[in-house]
Order: sequence, then C-alpha cells, then structure tokens
Amino acid sequence: MSSLAFLVTELQSLASESRRKHPEIREAAEKSLAILRSSPEQATASLASDGAHSDDLLRPVFMGCATKNAKVVAISLGSLQRLIALKAVPQSAVPLIISTMSDAMSQGVDIQLRILQTLVSLITNFPSVHGEMLGDALLLCFKLQDSRIAVVSSTAAATLRQLVMFVVDKMVDEDGRDAVDSELMSEVTLPDGSTATLGPYARDAYSVFEDLCLLANSEKPHFLNLEYLHKTFALELIESVLTNYHDLFRKHEELLMLLQHHLCPMLLKSLSDRAVFPLTLRCTRVVFLLLKQFSFELKTEAEVFLVLLIRMISDDADSVATDHIGSRPAWTRVLAMEIMRGLCSDAELIRNIWDRYDAQHSGSKVFTSLISALKRLVTEKPALLGVSSQMLGVGAPFHPAEGASGSGSGYGLDVGGVAGMVANAAATAASATVSGVVGMIGSGTGLSVQTSAMKLQCIDQLDKADPPPIPESYVYLLGVQCIVSLCEGFASFTGPLYTSIMVQRPRTAGEPIIRAPPALDLSILPPDELATRHLCVVRSMVDNGWPALLAALSFIISTNLSDELFVDVLTSYQAMTNVAGMLALTTPRDAFFTSLAKFAIPSRVVASLESYIEPPTPRSGSSLTENLGLTTPVQPPGLSERNLVCLKVLVSSALFLAGSLGESWYGILEALQNADYVLTMKGSQPSSARRPSAFNTGSIPSTRSVSAAGGPPEVGKPSQPQLARHPLLADVDPDNVQLAIQRLFEASKNLEDPAFQEFVNALCKLSSEMIGMQSDASAMGESESVDELSCSVSVSSATLSPRNDLLHRRRVSGIHLPKTLRSGDFGVERLGTVAMLNIHRLIYRAPEVAWNTTTSHLLSITSLPSAPQAIRVQAARILDEILVVVPRNLSSTGELQAIVQRRVLDVLARQIVLTSDAGAAGTSTNVELRRMGLETLHQILQASGHTLVVGWGSIFEMLGSVCKPAILSRTVSMDSVSTLSLQEHRPKPPPLGYNNERGYTALVKIAFQSLKLVCDSVSSLSPEDLRLCISTLGQFGRQADTNIALTAAESLLWSVSDSIQAKRKDAEEEPEYSTLWMFLLLEVLGLCTDARPEVRVGAIQTLFRAMQLYGATLSLETWNDCMWKITFPLLDAISVETRRSLPYAPLLPSGATPDQAWDESKSLALQSIGSIIKEFLVSKIMRLPAFSDAWRVFVSHIQDTVLLDRRPLSTPALQCLEKAVNSLSATADDGMRPRVAEAWECSWQACNDIGSVILQGGKSHFSPRDEVSSLHRAFTQDSLVAFIDVIRTTRKISRQQVNGEWPLERLTRLMEILKGVLTYPNSPEYRPDVDALTPVQASVIDAICDVDLSGSDVPSLVMRDLSEFSTLPFLAGFHTHPMQVSAPGSPVTPVSTSTRKHITYVGLSKKTMPSLVELYLQFKDRAEIYENGTLEAVFSAYAIPIKLKYDCPAPSKFGKDPPLWKMATTCFLRIVTACVTAMSELGEAIPDSRVEAIWRQIIEGFRGGILADCSAAENLDLEEQEAEENFDLALISSLEIDLVPHLGNSRIPDYLVAQLAKILYQGSQLYKSPLDISRSTSPGLGDRMGTRNNAGSSRNSYEDLEKLDLESLGSTATGDLVSRERFSFWCFDLLFLICSNVTSDQETSRKRVAALCLPSLLDRCKTAMVGYIADEALRGSLPFPRVREDELLYVLRKLLDLRLWAGTLWAALSDSPSRYCSSQPAVDPSLAPPALIADVVRRSSVAHLFYFYPILCEIGSIPRKTPSAWVLTSFPASPRSQDQGNGSSRPRIGAPDTDGKVIEVDARALSKECLRVLGKEMGAV
Repeated sequence: MSSLAFLVTELQSLASESRRKHPEIREAAEKSLAILRSSPEQATASLASDGAHSDDLLRPVFMGCATKNAKVVAISLGSLQRLIALKAVPQSAVPLIISTMSDAMSQGVDIQLRILQTLVSLITNFPSVHGEMLGDALLLCFKLQDSRIAVVSSTAAATLRQLVMFVVDKMVDEDGRDAVDSELMSEVTLPDGSTATLGPYARDAYSVFEDLCLLANSEKPHFLNLEYLHKTFALELIESVLTNYHDLFRKHEELLMLLQHHLCPMLLKSLSDRAVFPLTLRCTRVVFLLLKQFSFELKTEAEVFLVLLIRMISDDADSVATDHIGSRPAWTRVLAMEIMRGLCSDAELIRNIWDRYDAQHSGSKVFTSLISALKRLVTEKPALLGVSSQMLGVGAPFHPAEGASGSGSGYGLDVGGVAGMVANAAATAASATVSGVVGMIGSGTGLSVQTSAMKLQCIDQLDKADPPPIPESYVYLLGVQCIVSLCEGFASFTGPLYTSIMVQRPRTAGEPIIRAPPALDLSILPPDELATRHLCVVRSMVDNGWPALLAALSFIISTNLSDELFVDVLTSYQAMTNVAGMLALTTPRDAFFTSLAKFAIPSRVVASLESYIEPPTPRSGSSLTENLGLTTPVQPPGLSERNLVCLKVLVSSALFLAGSLGESWYGILEALQNADYVLTMKGSQPSSARRPSAFNTGSIPSTRSVSAAGGPPEVGKPSQPQLARHPLLADVDPDNVQLAIQRLFEASKNLEDPAFQEFVNALCKLSSEMIGMQSDASAMGESESVDELSCSVSVSSATLSPRNDLLHRRRVSGIHLPKTLRSGDFGVERLGTVAMLNIHRLIYRAPEVAWNTTTSHLLSITSLPSAPQAIRVQAARILDEILVVVPRNLSSTGELQAIVQRRVLDVLARQIVLTSDAGAAGTSTNVELRRMGLETLHQILQASGHTLVVGWGSIFEMLGSVCKPAILSRTVSMDSVSTLSLQEHRPKPPPLGYNNERGYTALVKIAFQSLKLVCDSVSSLSPEDLRLCISTLGQFGRQADTNIALTAAESLLWSVSDSIQAKRKDAEEEPEYSTLWMFLLLEVLGLCTDARPEVRVGAIQTLFRAMQLYGATLSLETWNDCMWKITFPLLDAISVETRRSLPYAPLLPSGATPDQAWDESKSLALQSIGSIIKEFLVSKIMRLPAFSDAWRVFVSHIQDTVLLDRRPLSTPALQCLEKAVNSLSATADDGMRPRVAEAWECSWQACNDIGSVILQGGKSHFSPRDEVSSLHRAFTQDSLVAFIDVIRTTRKISRQQVNGEWPLERLTRLMEILKGVLTYPNSPEYRPDVDALTPVQASVIDAICDVDLSGSDVPSLVMRDLSEFSTLPFLAGFHTHPMQVSAPGSPVTPVSTSTRKHITYVGLSKKTMPSLVELYLQFKDRAEIYENGTLEAVFSAYAIPIKLKYDCPAPSKFGKDPPLWKMATTCFLRIVTACVTAMSELGEAIPDSRVEAIWRQIIEGFRGGILADCSAAENLDLEEQEAEENFDLALISSLEIDLVPHLGNSRIPDYLVAQLAKILYQGSQLYKSPLDISRSTSPGLGDRMGTRNNAGSSRNSYEDLEKLDLESLGSTATGDLVSRERFSFWCFDLLFLICSNVTSDQETSRKRVAALCLPSLLDRCKTAMVGYIADEALRGSLPFPRVREDELLYVLRKLLDLRLWAGTLWAALSDSPSRYCSSQPAVDPSLAPPALIADVVRRSSVAHLFYFYPILCEIGSIPRKTPSAWVLTSFPASPRSQDQGNGSSRPRIGAPDTDGKVIEVDARALSKECLRVLGKEMGAV
C-alpha cells in the first residue's frame, strides 16, 4: 500500500496547490481523498474495474492536467503515474490518458519528462495498448525525441528504444503461446503484395519495424502518423532490434521480407550516395549485422554487400585521399575494414561464404576477391610499414662483396631479394612491384597495436558527427588482423578434427598408438557428415587462397612489426602450414615451409658468414660508427631474435606434420642444416663470441618497446611498458632453438616405418648432395695432402663473392654455400642421431627400412677418396656408433642374433678393409678410418663380446693384421734403448729400432685394446683359440709401444694364466693346459729382463703373482725348480745390470736414469721374492732338501745388494730379508728348529757385517771428487729403518728359540750398531726431529726397549747409551749434506747453511731424559750402576742443558713443550733426590772414589743451574721472568732439603763442600763492580775458595783488616746489576742457612758443612760491608744504588740474626775444619789476654760478630745518614728453636714472610745492635 499512500499524498498536494485558483479541482481532489480514506482497497478495485467511483477518482487528475499551471500539471501527472503503477486505471481511460498527455506536451521540460515516464508505465503495464493507441503513444515519444532540448530528446530516444524493444518482446511472448485468439488476428499486406495474418503484437512489431525502415528511407510511414524521423536514429533503432531479435526475424517470413524489400535497398542506396559519417557509420553497422546473422536468408543481398565492402577495401589509396563528389573518403575504407575484421574472425561464416559463392560455378568469387583485396591492401604502402631489420639477420652487410656502400638505407635491404620474397610466393603477389618495394626502404614507423590502432574503433564512435582522426597505418593494421583471423580460423577448425580423426580415433586390439599420424584422406571419410563437408570446404579454400595469403604474410612479416603483431603473423604462418599439411596439400605446405625457411635463415647471413673474419681486437664505439662501410661486418653474422622465432616455428610445424612430410623432408632438413651452420658459426667460432650478437636486433628500439606487450592495452587504460612477452618469444636463444631442432630429430622414433624411410632417404639425399659439392671443391687439390688442401681452400674461399657462387645456390632455401670445406656434414651427423634413436628399427625391421640405406650411405662416404677428410671421418664415426649400439640392444638369442652379428661384422670389415689396397692404406685419412674401425671392434667386444656366437676367427684376423714383427735384441745399446719409449714425446726424429709410422702405432694401440677385451673373456675360447691368443700376446709384448708390451706382459698374460689354471682342475684336460701354462711362464720369464723398465716390471709382477697364487698347488720338485731356475737366476741377471755404471746415460721418459730403472726392477723382484718366501717358507721352502743352501744364497743376495748395489736397493732388500726372517716365527714343527736357528744366525751375521759398514760410514769422510757417489752410496733413513727392523725381527726369532736374552757381549755389539745407526751422518735426507722422533730414532728406541734388562750390567749398558743420546742435541747436531742436482762434471754450486736441513736430536733428547729417570728409579738399588760410572754419565748428560740453559735448542717448532733445560733440571733433581738416599742405604757397597765422582757431578749440576747465563731472560715479560726464577728456586730448595743434610757425610771430600759454598757465593752476587778484581787478591781468608788456612794466617787477617786503607778500595762506579736480584738473595739465604744452627737433625753432618762453608759466607759479608764503607767515604752525599743499600741492610740483619754452632768459626779458621767441627780443643789458659778472649769468643754462637767487629764499628761511626728501610721482622732462628724438632717450622727459602711486624731499620742502628749483642756475649754489657 505504499504506492497508495503516495497517491494520497499526491492528491493532497493537488488539493492544496489548487485551492485558490482552481477550487473545483480542490473539491474533486478532496472527494477522491474521501473515497480513498473510506475504503482504499475498494476504491482501487473500483478504479481497475471501471466501477462507480472511477470517474470521481480520476476527475481531479484530468482536471489538473487540463490547467496551464505547470505545478498543478506536474502533480496531476505524478498522481496519474501512481495510478498506472497501481494498475488502478480502467482500460477505458487509456485513450483519455494518452490524449491528456498529448495536450500537456507543450508544457515545460519537467512536464515532458513526466509524460515520457508515464508513457513507459502505461504501455508496459497495460498489454491492451496496441494498434492505434500504441501508435499514438509512440507518436508522443517521436515528437518529444525531435525536441530541441537535449535532455528531452535523449530521454525520448531512450524511451523509444525501450518501447520498441518492449513491442518486439510482446511478439516473442506471443510466439511462445500455443495459440492466439482468432478474433484478435488481423491481416497485413506484405511488401511484395501478398498478405499475412498476424497476432496483435506481431502486427504491432511488424508495423513499427516497417515504419522505421520507411522513415529511414525518407518514405511515409504506414503505422505512425509521423512526417519525418532522423535517418541516424531510425538506423539505431533498427540496429537495436536486429541485434537483440535476429532469431525472431529468421522465424518470420514477413520480417525477413521487410529486410529484403525495405532495409537492404535503403542500405545500398545510403552506402552508394555521398558518404556522411554518422549515416554511413550506422549503415555499415546494420550491414555487419545482416552479414553476420542473415547471410543465409539474404543470400543475394549478402553477396551484394560483400562485393560492395570488398570494393570499398580495394579502392586505391591515391584515389581516396580526397573527399569530393564521386569518391569515397578514407574513413569509409576504415569502416569497411573494421566490418571485415569482424567477419573474418567468424570462421564458420567465412566457410559459408566460400560454400555459397566461390564454390558455385556461377557464383562470384567473394572469398578469393577478399583475400586478394587484403593482400593488395597490406602491400600498397611499403614505405609506411617500413622494413624489419631483424628479419635480415645480424651482422650481414648489404652485399657480401660490396659492403654497405651500395645503398644509402639504414637497413641494408636487398631490393631484389625482398621483391622476390613478395613476388615469387604466388602469382597473385605480382602487384608488389619492384618500384613498390623500393619505397619500402625507409624509416617507416611500422605497425603495432599501441601506435597504429584507435583507442575506440571507428565503427563504435556513434556520438561523432564528423569522422575522428584515424592513424594512417590503422587500415593496414586492420588488414593484418583480417588475414591473421582467416588463418587462425582455418587452424581452429581443422586442428581439433584432425586430432580426433587421426590421433584419438578408436583403435583395434593390439594396434599401436599413432604418434606421428599421416595427413587426412578426405576421400575415406563419410561424405554425408557435416565435419567432412566443412573439411572439404577448408581444403578448397586453402588450395585456392594460399598464394595470396602467402604473399601477404611473407610481405607483412618482413615489415617493421611490433612483437605482438609479429607473433600473430608468425602464428598465421604456422597455422597455414599446419592446415595445409593436415589436409594433404603438399604444394602450399611446402611453399609455406620454404618461406619460413627464408625468414628463419636469411641467405645474406650465410653468404656473409663465409667471408666473415673476426676482428683481432675489440673496437670502440666511435670506430664502429666510422667503419660501417667496411666489407667485414663489425659483429659476426648471425640470426636475430625474430629469425630464431621463425626457425622455432618452422621446427614446430615440421614436428607436428612429421608423419606426412614424405619427400618434403628434404627442404626442411636443408633449412635446418643451414640454421645449424649459422648457429654454430661454421663450427669454428667460439660460442661466446657470437651469442651476444644473435640478439642484437639492429632495428628501431621504439618498435621493440611498444610491441613487447603480449596483447593490446585495454581502452582507457595506460599501456603497461613491462608486460610478459608472448610464449613464442620466450626462450628464444640459440641453445633453446637447437634443442628444439634436436627434439625434431628425436621425434623420428615416433614415425611409422614408411614415413621413417622417407625421412632417412631425405637425410641421405641431402648429405649426398652436400658431400658431392664439397668433393668437387676438394678435387682441385687431389695431389695435395688433405690438411694442406683444407688450409688453402679455407683461405682462398674467404674472399669469394656470392656472385661467383650462383652454381652453389641451394635449391630450396636459396642459401649460398661457398667451396669452403666444412668440418663436418650436418646430414651425416643427424643421420647418426636418428639411427641411434631408432636402433630398434635397425635390428628388428627389414634391412630395407633403415639398415641398408644408412650403412650404405655412410660406407659410400668413407670410401669416397675425393670427399673431405673431416666428413669421411665423421661418417666413419657415425657408422661406428651404430655398429656398437646394435649388438648391445640385441635381446634375441635365436637365429636373429647370429644374423645381426654377422651383419654388423660384415659392415665393420668393409670399413677396416679400406686399407687393404697398398696405395690407399698410406694416407692419413684411411689410417684414421681403419683406426676408428678397430675402436669400434673394441667397443663391440667391450659391450657385447660375451654374446658373440660367430666371427672369432675374423676378429683375431683383424687384430693380427696390425701387428708387425719388431724383435728387440738384448744387445741394443743403452742409448738406443733409452729412447725407445720416447716416441710419443719426440716426434722428430723417428725413434730408433722400431717402425717409424705413427699411424701404425695408433692401429697397434687400438687393436691391443680389443685384444685385452678378448683376454677378459678368454675362458670361452677353445684351446686352439687360446694358443693363438697367447702367441698374439707374445707379438704385442714385443711391439715398440712400451705400454702395449707392458700390458701384454703384466695383465693379459696373467689373465690367460689364470684361465689356464682354472681349467687345469679338470683331470682330463690337465696335461694340455699344464703345457700351456709352462709355455706362458717361459714367455713371461723372457720378458723379465727386457731392456724397457716398464716391461720388466710387468713381467716380474706377472711371474711372481702366478707363483704366489698357485704356489700352494705346486710340488716340492716344482718349487725347487722355481727357486734355483727362476728366482735366483733372475736376481743374478738383474744384479749384473744394477752393478753396471752408466754415468752419462740419458734420462728415461719417466725422468729416471737407466740405473734407477734397473734398481726399481730389482726392488720389485726383491719385494716379490720376499712375499713368496713369507707365504710359502714354512709350508714349502723349508721342506726342500737344499733349504740351507738356498737360505744362505738368499741372505748373501740380500747382503750383496745392501753392500754392493746402489743405495735405493738397500731398503727393499732389507725388507725382503725381514719378511723372510719373520716368516720363521710361524714354524710349529720341532723338527724344523735347527733350520730356524741356522737361519737366524745367518741373518744376524749379515746384520753384523752391514752394521760394520754403517759404523765405518759414520766416521769416514769422502773426498770431494767422490762426493756425488758417496752421497749416492750413503745409507738412507728408510734403509736404516729397514735394517733396524731386520735386527728386531732376528732378535724376536732368536728369543723365541732360546727363551732368553742375548749375552752381554752380543748386546754390547747390538748397542754399538744401534748407536751407529742413530748417529749416521751421511744420509741424503732426514725428517724433522724436533717435535717427534724420526723413524730411525723411533726404531732404535723401540729396539732398545726390546732388550731384557734383567741381566747383569744390562741396565748400565742401556742407561749409558741413553745418556749419550740425550746429549746429542748439544754435542752432535749437524747440517745435512746439500743435494747436488747438477750434472756430473759441472761446477758444484755451494748451498747456504740456511737452506740445509738441521739434524737436532731434540725429539730424541726429550724422549730419553725422562726415560733415564724411570730406568734409574727402577734399578737404583743395584750397586753396579754406581760402581761402573753409569750414574755419573747420567748426571753429566743432564748437566749440559742445565749449564746451557737459554742457549739450548728450541724444544719444538709447532708445539709448546717445556725447554730442554727445564726438563733436564726436573729429571736431574728427581734422580738427585733419590740417589742421595740410595747411596746412603748402599753404604760401603759403593767405593769412595765412585762416591766422590758422583757428588762431583751433582755439585757440577748445581753449579750449572745456579751460575747459568740468564741474560736472555731479561727480554721476557715480567711475569715470565718471575716464573723462570720460581722454577730455579727448585734448585735452591733441593739443595736446602735434599742435599745439605747429606753433604756433611764423611765420604764427601772437603773441597766439594767448599765448592758448593763458592757456588752460592757467586750466585749471591747482586752486582759487579770494578773493585771485584782487586778484592779477589786482597787479604782475606785465602787466595781462593777451598784452601785451608791455619791459625797464624787467621790472626794475620785480623791485623790486616785493621790496617785496611778503606779509602784506597772505594769507587764511585755503580756497577752492573745482575739480571735476577731475587734469585741472588735466595742463594745468599741458603749460604746463611747452611752455616746456621737452625735444626737438630743430622747435626754432625750439618756442623761439618757449616764449618766448611762459613769462610765463604764471611768473605761474602765482608765484601759487601767493606765495599760500602770504602765507597761511602768517596761518594759523600751521592746516593747509593738501591741494591747496594738493600744488600748492606740485608747483611747486617742476617748477621744480627745468625747463630752459629758452638765452635764453628774456630773450626773454620783451623787447619782441619772437618776434624774440629764437632769438638774443639780446650781453651789454652796460657794465652795472652787478647788472644785468650779472642779464642773464647770464636767458640761462641756469635763469633761472626766478633770477626766483623772493626767493620761494624766503622759502619756505626759513619757521620752521614746510613741506609734505612721498612722491613717485616720475623723471629730470628736461634739455638732455642732446636727444641722444636727438625725445624720444620722454619720458613723455607723463597717463602714470603707471613708473621712479624713492620719496623724501620737503618745500618747504623743494626751495626750498633750487633755490637751490643757481641758485648753482651763478652760480658761487657
């Protein structure tokens, strides 16, 4: 009820608006409102049914419309529109409504728009409005459409379209109903005068459309009372009706008659009159609809329209340039082309056009005329379309001989070539004259969708009154698109049908899939089927139209097209080619293929390629510009991207039509050959030099940029500059194109046999023609060698002009082929590819299919003497590949196997038999062909030899044919023999003694490879064939080629031997095969002394391998023969050569001299003999009766080899002996023990003799003239290791036999030999021995470790030698002898020491020093190591690195091992700690002399550690220096703890104890001053340490001390400080300690040590104090160095704290300190008081203060300030501390003070305190 509510609102508004001026309207409106409000539903129903209230309700509306008030009229019309929408208007009021609206039409714009809206509602809501009422309603719209007001006119036009569509829709609905009431039917008169009965709506539609046609033709309408209607609007309405209701028109004859009688004549008349753009535009649009929808119904009219359009298209360009009466404007042609483009895209319509017109004999040739017109159109302005330089290739000049100077064009287009390209395609292309082609050469803009097309096509610009600006090239773009649409229409229809008929058709059971189907045979298809008829139509169209299409396409593709259009045109090419092929149209198919080939491989590219010479250096950009006129192009000629795309399409089409090409394969293959020629640059240019140029288009870049898109940009959107390229343009590079070509050939395996036969025949035909041409070219130089001929022809042909090569123009592609000899033939190469892909056809099909053709063609090439060598070799290679693969793929084992094998061997024999003619055999080509044949035989044997059932005789005959007797005498001089194997390295002059034919050598090599394969399957040969094989091997073993002889001797004879031995297992055949095996061994033995080292080695290996493998099956008699007749004679024979000196023998190819080669041979023989003896000594050889003799001979051979032969033989000889001796350990039979004992004794004797030579070598010195030979004869390290291994193995066997160690005498000899080996100085080379032991050192140590030390004196023997070994780094290191590499007799160049290797023995020392500790600790309880000086030797060895300290060699190169002196110190202290206790325990078991000697070495070791030069440590970091001092503290600690308690032993002499004090005295020095020299001779306790003073001299010392002139002793020099002050104080501490009474353990011993050491302590203190006093007197206020002051304070403090043993000073000053150290004589009371007091005081514990009384007084009386310092006091040691046991609470030397207090002390106070203590002791205080 919302509409009703709106109606109430409208009536209220009407009443309100008219209440003043039109009260009657207000009253009527109010009455209507009252009716509606009282009963809305009833009122509405009353209106619809024309009830009682209908007049009252409608009256205000009509009254309002009748007023002239616009506002009232608008409200009234609105109310009326609401009523109509509610369908509340009775049918009877419709005429009144129309009349009312007609009256109100003169009102304003709003009223008119309301009227239009109301009319639409009225007609659409009231179906009864038809006939005259409809006409009146439409008339209102037509009148309003003619309004001058735009909005009214356009709205009326839209309303008319809607209403007309509605009228026709009603007719459609009427047709949909079953029947129409006959009363409603009416009769109309048709245009032809007949009548028809129509329904009401059909009559309305008919009438309206008829009037539209009449009005469009300016005639009076029948239905509409309209005088005039714009033709354009009428045509628009007609177009709308036809566009939407074409199906309705086809059903109604009366409507078709309107089209035929009214519309078509009107259109023809309009198109024939003067062209007005809006009218012509709409006429052409209607014509397009008629042709698209009614061409069948309006056959004649359609023909007329088509002919008219074709005529419009065909108008000459020059005649349409102006717009005058009688000529057509240019835009009419564009309109016609746009229509034609739409028609051409309808493939079915085009087929129907052909079928209706062209196919009829009397019909006009519409289709033929159309394609001719299109062809003429696209070729009429070549200058505008330009030329695509890409289609001409890259790098090709305008004329290969004339260069670019012949033309001014930038493209270099060959005018005649392009003219021929257009004109020769078909006769219909004749209009493309040469003059027209000349116009092409210019800078045409070309065609592209982006630049040539209109944003909105012309035919769609309905709003334009004038023609829009049209690009000049737009019409040609339309022409191209028409042609492309036609071609694609053919393909889109034919392709799917072809696939469904030929590929996807149902197959019978067992029928294979057809992958390469033939062409369609339309005659066998059902003729009644629609598809068959259409296929026939397409075939006729293509057959008749292809010349024009080809001419057009060939012209278009060469113009300057964008990528998008180029792809479209090329796709059309492909479509036409495929369609022609599918429909069996051979001629057009071949024509399109030929045209494609010309564009894919331009002839000028190949012609230029022949004369192209690559520039020597890259050229700059400026030089490129300057040299464009040169004959030689700047870049190599090649194919552009578009050429490659054309080639890609050519290959694709050929692949698609492969099954139906037949003889046409020839032209396609020839094109592919030329493409391959260009892409590979004649096979000689590097690919990297040409690939970049292959994509250098050389065309206008703007064309490339705008045509790169895959399709046209959408209207109204900006074009995208970077869109994905068309797939056809993707992957277009030479490699991918060549892959596509390869896939084409691979598709040959999908061909049926007949098609494949045609394909192969075409390949062979192409190859024959090419080779024939090249044979003609090479015939001129038949007398020359092939190599020279190739060079000369290549050079001469580089200057040939293509004009002189017309005779060589290719038949199909027009490619020029100069006479240059090709490196290979395309056809031959591809024939091989095809054969390999179709190998099953060669095997399982009849020979006629492929085998005969292929092999005969290849054999004919190989046997053609005039053919170029490269091609003959190529043909042989292809043939050989086929022959190799065929047997490999032969799966049948029946009769076919023998047939195919015989077929293959026959062909191969024909190839090898090429050289049977003596005249032809000498050429290098024939030798090469023969070699290839032999290689083929080798491959056949390799792959299929095990399957051969026939032809062994032929095979051996072929192999034997290359062998020539070449017997090498043993008497040939070494000079000649040494050059035998140089033939491969020295081509000039020919090698001596052998055949000098290189070709023969190559044949022998390859034949021998086949013989090797035969030997691999020798088990299948019969005895006769086996004997022949052995003899053949013997021949090859004596050939000149060393490798062949070596292989025959080493490998093949071995394999034959293995096979023979396998067959010996058969008892029946054993005698025959045993004979063969013995014969084989004799052959091998003969080769064992061959002059060539390689052959010797191989024969020796074979001989002993055979003996080793089958030795277990040989009898003892056979073994006896093997030893005495083979093994020892072989050694004798080789030894003769190894002991023959050839000082000036030339080097062998391996770089070795003949002597070295013989040495290697003997080395191999020795190794082999060692292996034989190792394996069979126990089981066979020891059981021989003459074993003892054989063993002695064997050992003597080894010994002689070591002593007489060159040194490289020593190692293998000794290893051989070691193996043999070691084998003795496997003897389990007690009966063999005597033989074993005899054997190892013999071995030890040999070792002893060799050891003597080694010992002599270590001590001898060679003269300068013998230096080279001496180095050559010197034992190598490896030989020494092997010698030690022999000794160890011999000892192992002997100890197993006797279950004990050797006697000491023999062990001593053993250690002597080991020491000689270890220190052998003359080896030519050594290994680094710092971080690890050398192999020799390790072996010696291992041998020593093997010694059983349980025997008497054995540990001493070992420890003495190890001690000596540990001193070697310091005593025996040396630099090796420089290796002389100069020739004998030449001056010797001195070698610097830095470049010579240094033998250090450091690693050995690091190994032995800790070992000595372990050995000593193990045997320290044995007195013998003390008695015989062993321990002294150990200490002496340690003392050396301890003394050297920082001068020791570096402990490692790469690691962080501790220094040698630290290791020695640690080991020394460990042994010292243990030995002092051990000697005490052994006591008298050790003689006093030995005790003294041991202690002397101990003291010497401590002297070295304490007094060593440590200046090098000053360069270390402070932390490292402190760590070094702390390490040295161990020496002091060991002295304090381990040594001092035992040093007072009565067996130790006094001078040794005093020596220790002197060492500490020297170690405690803090500085060195010039005064030291004078003080060393100043009055003191003695002239030197260790001298004993008597009592008189002691007294004199006091007197002298008092008389000292201290000032004369003074100096102002500061002196040089020692490097380690702290260590000096530690030594000072120890010196005080050993003189102090600080512990009660071992008191007697300590008293003796104190008495002997006290003089050194007193002298040390006196030196410090006297020196200070003397210097102070001179220095005055000049400060002392800190160390001087510290020293003085230290001495005074220590003297103050020192407490002596009672009587120590008295004993020290006596003549026998040791005697009086414990007890002194009683005091003599008779002495004078001073002497008595002195004697008593010297016996006290502070006697030392009494001794220094004068000095202390001097210090106490120094007038100036004395040194002072803050010190940490500790409780002084005193005799009272003895109560605490052994004094363990006493702080150790070097330990920091941890208790006490800090006080300040000075020298004067300390001296006074000392005097006070002394006074107290004397009782004076």
